[in-house]
Amino acid sequence: MPYGTRIVRFVLIFGGGAPADPPNTTIRLHPADTGIAFMSERKRIIILGSGFAAIMLLKRISLRFFDVTVVSPRNHFLFTPLLPSTTVGTVEFRSIVEPIRKTRDGDEFVRGTCREIDVEHHRITCEGVEPSHTFTLDYDILVIAVGAWNNTFGIPGVKEHAYFLKELSDARNIRERVIECLERADMPGIDPAERERLLHFVVVGGGPTGVEFAAELHDLFEEDLGKSYPSLRPYIQITLFEAATSILNTFDKALRRYTSELFGRQGIELRLNTPVEEVGRGYMKLKSGEIVRAGLIVWSTGNGPTGLVQSLPFEKDRSGRLLTNDHLQIPGHPEIYALGDCATIAGSSLPQTAQLAMQEGKYLAKALNRMAEGRSTDAFRFDNLGMLAYVGDSRALAEIPRARLRWRGILTYFFWRSAYLTRLVTFKNKVLVLFNWLMTWMFGRDLSKF
Repeated sequence: MPYGTRIVRFVLIFGGGAPADPPNTTIRLHPADTGIAFMSERKRIIILGSGFAAIMLLKRISLRFFDVTVVSPRNHFLFTPLLPSTTVGTVEFRSIVEPIRKTRDGDEFVRGTCREIDVEHHRITCEGVEPSHTFTLDYDILVIAVGAWNNTFGIPGVKEHAYFLKELSDARNIRERVIECLERADMPGIDPAERERLLHFVVVGGGPTGVEFAAELHDLFEEDLGKSYPSLRPYIQITLFEAATSILNTFDKALRRYTSELFGRQGIELRLNTPVEEVGRGYMKLKSGEIVRAGLIVWSTGNGPTGLVQSLPFEKDRSGRLLTNDHLQIPGHPEIYALGDCATIAGSSLPQTAQLAMQEGKYLAKALNRMAEGRSTDAFRFDNLGMLAYVGDSRALAEIPRARLRWRGILTYFFWRSAYLTRLVTFKNKVLVLFNWLMTWMFGRDLSKF
């Protein structure tokens, strides 16, 4: 390492619509504009989080210039686009995770949760794996990429009685609950009304996650239920509730209509314009007063800010996301960056998607590397590569704005799979997912409970 080179230690807090219109002029940020003295000594970077933005930054930041510490309550990276597939066994849980400690040699990982940021002294206070253990870390550069929580809209009973689909533990809980409902419904002498409740599977939220979970659930029942639970197939019911007038609102109207018609043929009931008022144990109360009984209620209605983001004194948008400039910096604090689901550029309308978080992580790594070398960097621009969604029966949707393409059907399903396969972060994950798909096609899904 050349004498006098300063290495920066990075703290990254990880997070995940239409793209914003690109600015008319290109703004270049020079090292002197950041308020950070690059090229004078090694800098400390702390990364809080382990999602798409964090992993892309971690893989590309130059360890010649920065000491990197990752702080996250989750010690692995999770490929969330395939999370719905794990709930029914199409893909196995460990096939879509990668340990953070194996991501890169030379970085540090601390399992914990950031509770407070002292911007004056450049210090964070964290809670360790054991709640009674707290510790502090100093930083030169802080990157906030903590993602988002499930948005319950303050509806009573959601946190206590509904299932979320954000983490691998959520997917495992859903998978166990589905099998439990099937086993209980297959018990001899069970009351018909109770069997009907157990076999009613409810999804709340018509976004991509809710739609893909409903589609995966349909595939499980259509392709594997006949062999394991032949007497239950006629009683299965899947219902998707959406408070808006249509599902998949970020997709083209023709693709939304195609999905609604396909769900109708599959027997998935769509209840649009149907807001929920309360969720209880084994039931859901609608705003209309109707009571819906169900064995499983999966809540997938969008994102809300995490506790850390809510506590920060920085400016936020209406949805609670941190506002940054077009270099992903918090205004007034050039040493603090925010990216992924927990942040958005002021005056823009960036989506909360994996592809945006990946692009921001790559951009920030490149920008910091350039500034450490004394070079300027351009503002961030989001390149919308398109949207994909699986809709069941080996059919998928694809909307590619750049090429003005809107695909649907079986061929799009193979495109969907190949696109996700290439986006998996490690070669190991690509091999495992490909093997899982092959095993599911050959032998079906595993409905064992253990």
